[in-house]
Amino acid sequence: MQSVIVIDDEASIREAVQQWLELSGFAVRVYERAEACLAALERDFAGVILSDVRMPGLDGLGLLERLQAQDPELPVILLTGHGDVPMAVEAMRHGAYDFLEKPFAPQTLLASLTRALDKRRLVLDNRRLRRRVDAAGQLEARLLGASPVMQHLRAQVLELAATPVNVLLRGETGSGKELVARCLHDFGPRAEQPFVALNCAAIPEQLFESELFGHESGAFTGAQGRRIGKLEYASGGTLFLDEIESLPLAQQAKLLRVLQEQQVERLGANRSIAVDLRVVAATKPDLQAEIAAGRFRQDLYYRLAVAELPLPPLRERREDIPLLFQRFCEAAGARLQRPVRLLDGALLGQLLGHDWPGNVRELANAAERHVLALARPASAESSGAPSLAERLEAFEAQCLRAALSRHRGDIKAVLEDLQLPRRTLNEKMQRHGLSREAFLPAGE
Repeated sequence: MQSVIVIDDEASIREAVQQWLELSGFAVRVYERAEACLAALERDFAGVILSDVRMPGLDGLGLLERLQAQDPELPVILLTGHGDVPMAVEAMRHGAYDFLEKPFAPQTLLASLTRALDKRRLVLDNRRLRRRVDAAGQLEARLLGASPVMQHLRAQVLELAATPVNVLLRGETGSGKELVARCLHDFGPRAEQPFVALNCAAIPEQLFESELFGHESGAFTGAQGRRIGKLEYASGGTLFLDEIESLPLAQQAKLLRVLQEQQVERLGANRSIAVDLRVVAATKPDLQAEIAAGRFRQDLYYRLAVAELPLPPLRERREDIPLLFQRFCEAAGARLQRPVRLLDGALLGQLLGHDWPGNVRELANAAERHVLALARPASAESSGAPSLAERLEAFEAQCLRAALSRHRGDIKAVLEDLQLPRRTLNEKMQRHGLSREAFLPAGE
Protein backbone atom coordinates (compact mmCIF):
# COMPACT_ATOMS: atom_id res chain seq x y z
CA MET A 1 0.00 0.00 0.00
CA GLN A 2 1.22 3.53 -0.83
CA SER A 3 2.35 5.45 2.25
CA VAL A 4 1.93 9.13 3.13
CA ILE A 5 2.97 10.99 6.27
CA VAL A 6 0.88 14.09 7.05
CA ILE A 7 2.23 16.76 9.43
CA ASP A 8 0.02 19.68 10.42
CA ASP A 9 -0.58 21.38 13.76
CA GLU A 10 -4.28 21.94 12.94
CA ALA A 11 -6.28 18.87 13.98
CA SER A 12 -9.14 19.58 11.54
CA ILE A 13 -6.77 19.62 8.54
CA ARG A 14 -4.94 16.48 9.71
CA GLU A 15 -8.18 14.58 10.13
CA ALA A 16 -9.69 15.74 6.83
CA VAL A 17 -6.59 14.93 4.79
CA GLN A 18 -6.14 11.57 6.55
CA GLN A 19 -9.74 10.56 5.94
CA TRP A 20 -9.70 11.49 2.28
CA LEU A 21 -6.36 9.79 1.59
CA GLU A 22 -7.37 6.59 3.38
CA LEU A 23 -10.58 6.48 1.35
CA SER A 24 -8.36 6.84 -1.74
CA GLY A 25 -6.34 3.76 -0.75
CA PHE A 26 -3.29 5.28 0.96
CA ALA A 27 -1.71 4.17 4.22
CA VAL A 28 -1.55 7.37 6.28
CA ARG A 29 0.39 8.37 9.41
CA VAL A 30 -0.32 11.77 10.97
CA TYR A 31 1.78 13.94 13.28
CA GLU A 32 1.05 17.23 14.99
CA ARG A 33 4.74 18.17 15.25
CA ALA A 34 7.63 17.76 12.80
CA GLU A 35 9.92 16.59 15.61
CA ALA A 36 7.71 13.53 16.23
CA CYS A 37 7.84 12.62 12.54
CA LEU A 38 11.64 12.80 12.46
CA ALA A 39 11.91 10.58 15.53
CA ALA A 40 9.67 7.90 14.00
CA LEU A 41 10.81 8.04 10.36
CA GLU A 42 12.43 4.80 9.20
CA ARG A 43 15.33 4.56 6.78
CA ASP A 44 14.28 4.30 3.13
CA PHE A 45 10.69 5.26 3.93
CA ALA A 46 8.72 4.11 0.90
CA GLY A 47 6.39 7.06 0.70
CA VAL A 48 5.91 10.84 0.66
CA ILE A 49 6.01 13.54 3.37
CA LEU A 50 3.11 16.04 3.26
CA SER A 51 3.84 18.92 5.65
CA ASP A 52 2.44 22.31 6.56
CA VAL A 53 4.96 25.15 6.38
CA ARG A 54 3.98 27.21 9.42
CA MET A 55 4.02 25.11 12.59
CA PRO A 56 5.23 25.68 16.17
CA GLY A 57 8.67 24.34 16.96
CA LEU A 58 10.34 22.93 13.86
CA ASP A 59 8.49 24.38 10.86
CA GLY A 60 8.11 22.87 7.40
CA LEU A 61 11.26 24.52 6.04
CA GLY A 62 13.31 23.29 8.98
CA LEU A 63 11.84 19.82 8.50
CA LEU A 64 12.77 19.91 4.80
CA GLU A 65 16.36 20.83 5.69
CA ARG A 66 16.60 17.92 8.15
CA LEU A 67 15.06 15.47 5.71
CA GLN A 68 17.37 16.63 2.91
CA ALA A 69 20.34 15.88 5.15
CA GLN A 70 19.00 12.37 5.88
CA ASP A 71 17.72 11.48 2.42
CA PRO A 72 17.86 14.11 -0.35
CA GLU A 73 15.68 11.94 -2.61
CA LEU A 74 12.72 11.71 -0.21
CA PRO A 75 9.75 13.62 -1.75
CA VAL A 76 8.43 16.42 0.48
CA ILE A 77 5.25 18.28 -0.49
CA LEU A 78 4.63 21.53 1.39
CA LEU A 79 1.19 22.91 2.25
CA THR A 80 1.21 26.70 2.22
CA GLY A 81 -1.04 29.66 2.89
CA HIS A 82 -1.38 32.38 0.25
CA GLY A 83 1.32 34.55 1.78
CA ASP A 84 3.79 31.64 1.90
CA VAL A 85 3.86 30.91 -1.84
CA PRO A 86 7.14 32.78 -2.58
CA MET A 87 8.73 31.00 0.36
CA ALA A 88 7.48 27.62 -0.92
CA VAL A 89 8.85 28.33 -4.40
CA GLU A 90 12.24 29.06 -2.81
CA ALA A 91 11.92 25.79 -0.85
CA MET A 92 11.49 23.87 -4.11
CA ARG A 93 14.81 25.30 -5.25
CA HIS A 94 16.29 23.70 -2.14
CA GLY A 95 14.80 20.25 -2.66
CA ALA A 96 11.05 20.27 -1.97
CA TYR A 97 9.18 18.12 -4.46
CA ASP A 98 6.06 20.32 -4.75
CA PHE A 99 3.88 22.78 -2.87
CA LEU A 100 0.12 23.12 -2.65
CA GLU A 101 -1.63 26.35 -1.72
CA LYS A 102 -4.47 26.06 0.78
CA PRO A 103 -7.27 25.43 0.19
CA PHE A 104 -6.37 22.82 -2.40
CA ALA A 105 -8.58 20.50 -4.41
CA PRO A 106 -8.36 16.81 -3.43
CA GLN A 107 -7.62 15.82 -7.02
CA THR A 108 -4.69 18.25 -7.14
CA LEU A 109 -3.24 16.62 -4.02
CA LEU A 110 -3.84 13.15 -5.46
CA ALA A 111 -2.03 14.00 -8.72
CA SER A 112 0.98 15.42 -6.87
CA LEU A 113 1.17 12.44 -4.49
CA THR A 114 0.93 9.95 -7.36
CA ARG A 115 3.84 11.56 -9.21
CA ALA A 116 5.91 11.77 -6.03
CA LEU A 117 5.24 8.15 -5.12
CA ASP A 118 6.19 6.99 -8.61
CA LYS A 119 9.47 8.85 -8.27
CA ARG A 120 10.08 7.42 -4.79
CA ARG A 121 9.41 3.88 -6.02
CA LEU A 122 11.96 4.31 -8.83
CA VAL A 123 14.56 5.73 -6.41
CA LEU A 124 14.15 2.84 -3.97
CA ASP A 125 14.24 0.25 -6.76
CA ASN A 126 17.54 1.73 -7.98
CA ARG A 127 18.92 1.71 -4.42
CA ARG A 128 17.98 -1.92 -3.96
CA LEU A 129 19.63 -2.78 -7.29
CA ARG A 130 22.83 -0.91 -6.35
CA ARG A 131 22.93 -2.60 -2.96
CA ARG A 132 22.48 -5.99 -4.54
CA VAL A 133 25.28 -5.29 -7.04
CA ASP A 134 27.52 -4.08 -4.21
CA ALA A 135 26.62 -7.09 -2.07
CA ALA A 136 27.29 -9.45 -4.98
CA GLY A 137 30.74 -7.93 -5.43
CA GLN A 138 31.54 -8.19 -1.72
CA LEU A 139 30.24 -11.75 -1.59
CA GLU A 140 32.36 -12.71 -4.62
CA ALA A 141 35.44 -11.50 -2.71
CA ARG A 142 34.56 -13.81 0.20
CA LEU A 143 33.21 -16.88 -1.60
CA LEU A 144 35.88 -17.10 -4.26
CA GLY A 145 35.41 -18.92 -7.54
CA ALA A 146 33.99 -18.28 -11.00
CA SER A 147 32.83 -21.85 -11.67
CA PRO A 148 29.10 -22.23 -12.43
CA VAL A 149 28.50 -24.05 -9.13
CA MET A 150 30.05 -21.17 -7.16
CA GLN A 151 28.12 -18.56 -9.12
CA HIS A 152 24.95 -20.48 -8.30
CA LEU A 153 25.93 -20.81 -4.63
CA ARG A 154 26.55 -17.05 -4.29
CA ALA A 155 23.17 -16.30 -5.85
CA GLN A 156 21.50 -18.66 -3.38
CA VAL A 157 23.35 -17.12 -0.42
CA LEU A 158 22.27 -13.60 -1.40
CA GLU A 159 18.68 -14.77 -1.80
CA LEU A 160 18.55 -16.64 1.51
CA ALA A 161 20.46 -14.00 3.46
CA ALA A 162 17.52 -11.63 3.08
CA THR A 163 15.00 -14.15 4.46
CA PRO A 164 14.42 -15.17 8.10
CA VAL A 165 14.31 -18.93 7.43
CA ASN A 166 16.57 -21.55 8.99
CA VAL A 167 19.15 -23.03 6.62
CA LEU A 168 20.89 -26.41 6.56
CA LEU A 169 24.34 -26.52 4.94
CA ARG A 170 25.60 -29.84 3.61
CA GLY A 171 29.23 -30.28 2.71
CA GLU A 172 32.42 -32.21 3.25
CA THR A 173 35.10 -31.28 5.77
CA GLY A 174 36.89 -28.11 4.73
CA SER A 175 34.31 -27.06 2.12
CA GLY A 176 33.62 -23.72 3.83
CA LYS A 177 30.41 -24.31 5.79
CA GLU A 178 31.16 -21.74 8.49
CA LEU A 179 32.22 -19.17 5.90
CA VAL A 180 28.90 -19.62 4.08
CA ALA A 181 27.03 -19.38 7.40
CA ARG A 182 28.79 -16.10 8.18
CA CYS A 183 27.89 -14.77 4.73
CA LEU A 184 24.22 -15.68 5.30
CA HIS A 185 24.44 -13.60 8.47
CA ASP A 186 26.56 -10.69 7.21
CA PHE A 187 24.55 -10.06 4.05
CA GLY A 188 21.16 -10.13 5.77
CA PRO A 189 19.16 -7.84 8.08
CA ARG A 190 20.68 -9.43 11.21
CA ALA A 191 24.23 -8.40 10.32
CA GLU A 192 24.51 -5.95 13.25
CA GLN A 193 23.43 -8.61 15.75
CA PRO A 194 25.56 -11.48 17.16
CA PHE A 195 26.79 -14.39 15.07
CA VAL A 196 27.22 -17.25 17.54
CA ALA A 197 29.02 -20.40 16.40
CA LEU A 198 28.83 -23.70 18.28
CA ASN A 199 30.49 -26.95 17.22
CA CYS A 200 28.18 -29.70 18.47
CA ALA A 201 30.93 -32.32 18.20
CA ALA A 202 33.33 -30.40 20.46
CA ILE A 203 31.17 -30.19 23.60
CA PRO A 204 30.92 -33.05 26.15
CA GLU A 205 27.35 -34.34 26.40
CA GLN A 206 27.07 -33.44 30.10
CA LEU A 207 27.83 -29.78 29.30
CA PHE A 208 25.47 -29.42 26.37
CA GLU A 209 22.45 -28.15 28.27
CA SER A 210 24.38 -25.51 30.17
CA GLU A 211 26.16 -24.43 26.99
CA LEU A 212 22.94 -24.08 25.01
CA PHE A 213 20.51 -22.84 27.65
CA GLY A 214 22.73 -21.22 30.27
CA HIS A 215 22.08 -21.50 33.99
CA GLU A 216 21.27 -19.59 37.15
CA SER A 217 23.65 -19.46 40.08
CA GLY A 218 23.51 -22.70 42.07
CA ALA A 219 21.53 -24.57 39.40
CA PHE A 220 23.93 -27.51 39.83
CA THR A 221 27.17 -28.29 41.60
CA GLY A 222 29.81 -25.85 40.40
CA ALA A 223 27.32 -23.40 38.86
CA GLN A 224 28.77 -20.21 40.31
CA GLY A 225 26.97 -17.16 39.03
CA ARG A 226 24.49 -16.75 36.20
CA ARG A 227 25.56 -17.82 32.71
CA ILE A 228 23.89 -16.76 29.46
CA GLY A 229 23.57 -19.72 27.07
CA LYS A 230 24.30 -19.68 23.35
CA LEU A 231 20.61 -19.70 22.43
CA GLU A 232 19.86 -16.61 24.49
CA TYR A 233 23.02 -14.78 23.45
CA ALA A 234 22.25 -15.36 19.76
CA SER A 235 18.76 -13.82 20.05
CA GLY A 236 18.23 -11.28 17.28
CA GLY A 237 21.18 -12.67 15.36
CA THR A 238 22.27 -16.01 13.94
CA LEU A 239 23.10 -19.25 15.72
CA PHE A 240 25.45 -21.47 13.73
CA LEU A 241 25.35 -25.12 14.80
CA ASP A 242 28.21 -26.97 13.13
CA GLU A 243 28.20 -30.79 12.95
CA ILE A 244 24.55 -30.78 14.01
CA GLU A 245 24.46 -34.57 13.57
CA SER A 246 26.51 -34.81 16.80
CA LEU A 247 23.79 -33.18 18.92
CA PRO A 248 22.55 -35.76 21.49
CA LEU A 249 18.95 -36.89 21.07
CA ALA A 250 17.93 -35.43 24.43
CA GLN A 251 19.23 -32.02 23.42
CA GLN A 252 17.64 -32.34 19.98
CA ALA A 253 14.22 -32.49 21.65
CA LYS A 254 14.97 -29.41 23.76
CA LEU A 255 16.33 -27.47 20.79
CA LEU A 256 13.20 -28.36 18.81
CA ARG A 257 11.02 -26.94 21.57
CA VAL A 258 12.99 -23.69 21.60
CA LEU A 259 12.64 -23.33 17.82
CA GLN A 260 8.91 -24.01 18.00
CA GLU A 261 8.14 -21.68 20.91
CA GLN A 262 10.95 -19.13 20.45
CA GLN A 263 11.52 -19.26 24.20
CA VAL A 264 14.43 -20.49 26.30
CA GLU A 265 14.66 -21.32 29.99
CA ARG A 266 17.97 -21.29 31.84
CA LEU A 267 18.81 -24.24 34.07
CA GLY A 268 17.52 -23.50 37.56
CA ALA A 269 15.22 -20.70 36.38
CA ASN A 270 11.45 -20.48 36.86
CA ARG A 271 10.59 -18.34 33.88
CA SER A 272 11.08 -18.47 30.12
CA ILE A 273 12.86 -15.81 28.08
CA ALA A 274 11.64 -14.87 24.61
CA VAL A 275 14.27 -15.27 21.90
CA ASP A 276 14.39 -14.39 18.22
CA LEU A 277 16.53 -17.07 16.57
CA ARG A 278 17.67 -17.72 13.06
CA VAL A 279 19.56 -21.03 12.94
CA VAL A 280 22.08 -22.05 10.31
CA ALA A 281 23.07 -25.70 10.84
CA ALA A 282 25.80 -27.64 9.08
CA THR A 283 26.32 -31.35 8.56
CA LYS A 284 28.70 -33.71 6.76
CA PRO A 285 26.55 -36.88 6.61
CA ASP A 286 23.11 -37.09 5.03
CA LEU A 287 20.68 -36.31 7.86
CA GLN A 288 18.02 -38.44 6.20
CA ALA A 289 20.31 -41.44 6.73
CA GLU A 290 20.82 -40.35 10.35
CA ILE A 291 17.04 -40.16 10.77
CA ALA A 292 16.61 -43.66 9.32
CA ALA A 293 19.24 -44.93 11.77
CA GLY A 294 17.39 -43.35 14.69
CA ARG A 295 20.17 -40.90 15.50
CA PHE A 296 18.42 -37.71 14.45
CA ARG A 297 14.87 -36.43 14.96
CA GLN A 298 12.87 -35.98 11.80
CA ASP A 299 10.81 -33.12 13.28
CA LEU A 300 13.98 -31.21 14.14
CA TYR A 301 15.29 -31.82 10.62
CA TYR A 302 12.18 -30.17 9.17
CA ARG A 303 12.69 -27.17 11.47
CA LEU A 304 16.33 -26.76 10.50
CA ALA A 305 16.11 -27.54 6.79
CA VAL A 306 13.55 -24.96 5.68
CA ALA A 307 16.17 -24.30 3.01
CA GLU A 308 19.12 -26.54 2.15
CA LEU A 309 22.38 -25.48 0.57
CA PRO A 310 24.78 -28.14 -0.74
CA LEU A 311 28.40 -26.95 -0.80
CA PRO A 312 30.42 -28.36 -3.71
CA PRO A 313 33.69 -30.16 -2.92
CA LEU A 314 36.79 -28.66 -4.48
CA ARG A 315 37.24 -31.60 -6.88
CA GLU A 316 33.91 -30.66 -8.50
CA ARG A 317 35.08 -27.13 -9.25
CA ARG A 318 38.67 -27.66 -10.29
CA GLU A 319 38.64 -24.56 -12.50
CA ASP A 320 38.56 -22.49 -9.28
CA ILE A 321 41.75 -24.06 -7.89
CA PRO A 322 44.30 -21.72 -9.55
CA LEU A 323 42.50 -18.57 -8.36
CA LEU A 324 41.99 -19.91 -4.83
CA PHE A 325 45.58 -21.10 -4.55
CA GLN A 326 46.97 -17.78 -5.74
CA ARG A 327 44.79 -15.83 -3.26
CA PHE A 328 45.79 -18.13 -0.40
CA CYS A 329 49.45 -17.72 -1.37
CA GLU A 330 49.10 -13.91 -1.39
CA ALA A 331 47.44 -13.96 2.03
CA ALA A 332 50.09 -16.29 3.45
CA GLY A 333 52.88 -14.24 1.89
CA ALA A 334 51.56 -11.04 3.47
CA ARG A 335 51.13 -12.71 6.84
CA LEU A 336 54.50 -14.46 6.83
CA GLN A 337 56.34 -11.65 5.01
CA ARG A 338 57.50 -13.99 2.28
CA PRO A 339 57.58 -13.42 -1.52
CA VAL A 340 54.93 -15.16 -3.60
CA ARG A 341 55.95 -16.95 -6.76
CA LEU A 342 53.73 -16.88 -9.82
CA LEU A 343 51.73 -19.98 -10.69
CA ASP A 344 53.58 -21.92 -13.41
CA GLY A 345 52.54 -24.86 -15.59
CA ALA A 346 54.26 -27.55 -13.49
CA LEU A 347 52.68 -26.30 -10.28
CA LEU A 348 49.29 -25.97 -11.95
CA GLY A 349 49.50 -29.60 -13.08
CA GLN A 350 50.17 -30.68 -9.48
CA LEU A 351 47.25 -28.67 -8.16
CA LEU A 352 44.79 -29.90 -10.78
CA GLY A 353 45.98 -33.49 -10.40
CA HIS A 354 45.27 -33.67 -6.68
CA ASP A 355 41.89 -34.85 -5.39
CA TRP A 356 41.75 -32.45 -2.38
CA PRO A 357 39.92 -34.61 0.18
CA GLY A 358 40.32 -31.76 2.68
CA ASN A 359 38.82 -29.32 0.17
CA VAL A 360 39.46 -25.57 0.50
CA ARG A 361 41.00 -25.95 3.94
CA GLU A 362 43.59 -28.38 2.54
CA LEU A 363 44.27 -26.03 -0.39
CA ALA A 364 44.88 -23.12 1.99
CA ASN A 365 47.29 -25.26 3.99
CA ALA A 366 49.09 -26.28 0.78
CA ALA A 367 49.42 -22.62 -0.23
CA GLU A 368 51.01 -21.75 3.10
CA ARG A 369 53.46 -24.64 2.81
CA HIS A 370 54.28 -23.52 -0.72
CA VAL A 371 55.04 -19.98 0.46
CA LEU A 372 57.26 -21.43 3.18
CA ALA A 373 58.88 -23.75 0.57
CA LEU A 374 58.33 -26.73 2.88
CA ALA A 375 57.12 -29.24 0.28
CA ARG A 376 55.29 -29.69 -2.98
CA PRO A 377 51.80 -28.23 -2.53
CA ALA A 378 50.07 -31.36 -3.80
CA SER A 379 50.65 -34.80 -5.21
CA ALA A 380 49.20 -35.79 -8.54
CA GLU A 381 49.16 -39.43 -7.47
CA SER A 382 45.78 -39.30 -5.79
CA SER A 383 42.83 -41.50 -6.59
CA GLY A 384 40.38 -40.10 -9.11
CA ALA A 385 42.93 -37.61 -10.51
CA PRO A 386 41.60 -35.71 -13.53
CA SER A 387 42.67 -36.58 -17.03
CA LEU A 388 44.93 -34.37 -19.12
CA ALA A 389 41.88 -33.12 -21.01
CA GLU A 390 40.19 -32.11 -17.74
CA ARG A 391 43.32 -30.28 -16.60
CA LEU A 392 43.52 -28.43 -19.90
CA GLU A 393 39.86 -27.45 -19.60
CA ALA A 394 40.46 -26.05 -16.12
CA PHE A 395 43.53 -24.16 -17.30
CA GLU A 396 41.63 -22.72 -20.26
CA ALA A 397 38.83 -21.54 -17.98
CA GLN A 398 41.37 -19.88 -15.70
CA CYS A 399 43.02 -18.08 -18.63
CA LEU A 400 39.65 -16.80 -19.86
CA ARG A 401 38.65 -15.57 -16.39
CA ALA A 402 42.00 -13.85 -15.93
CA ALA A 403 41.72 -12.04 -19.26
CA LEU A 404 38.10 -10.99 -18.64
CA SER A 405 39.03 -9.72 -15.20
CA ARG A 406 42.16 -7.95 -16.44
CA HIS A 407 40.21 -6.12 -19.16
CA ARG A 408 37.09 -5.57 -16.98
CA GLY A 409 34.77 -7.39 -19.38
CA ASP A 410 35.96 -5.58 -22.51
CA ILE A 411 35.48 -8.33 -25.12
CA LYS A 412 37.45 -6.55 -27.83
CA ALA A 413 40.48 -6.27 -25.52
CA VAL A 414 40.12 -9.94 -24.52
CA LEU A 415 40.05 -11.00 -28.16
CA GLU A 416 43.28 -9.12 -28.84
CA ASP A 417 44.92 -10.40 -25.65
CA LEU A 418 44.11 -14.08 -26.27
CA GLN A 419 44.32 -13.81 -30.09
CA LEU A 420 41.02 -15.59 -30.60
CA PRO A 421 38.22 -15.17 -33.15
CA ARG A 422 35.00 -13.76 -31.69
CA ARG A 423 33.04 -16.96 -32.35
CA THR A 424 35.67 -19.14 -30.64
CA LEU A 425 35.72 -16.87 -27.58
CA ASN A 426 31.92 -16.95 -27.35
CA GLU A 427 31.87 -20.75 -27.52
CA LYS A 428 34.56 -21.10 -24.87
CA MET A 429 32.89 -18.61 -22.53
CA GLN A 430 29.58 -20.42 -22.90
CA ARG A 431 31.20 -23.81 -22.23
CA HIS A 432 32.85 -22.53 -19.05
CA GLY A 433 29.78 -20.65 -17.80
CA LEU A 434 31.42 -17.20 -18.14
CA SER A 435 29.68 -13.95 -19.01
CA ARG A 436 31.21 -10.52 -19.57
CA GLU A 437 28.64 -8.94 -17.21
CA ALA A 438 30.26 -10.69 -14.26
CA PHE A 439 33.51 -8.80 -14.92
CA LEU A 440 32.12 -5.34 -15.61
CA PRO A 441 32.87 -2.60 -13.05
CA ALA A 442 30.06 -2.13 -10.49
CA GLY A 443 27.23 0.02 -11.82
CA GLU A 444 27.84 -0.58 -15.52
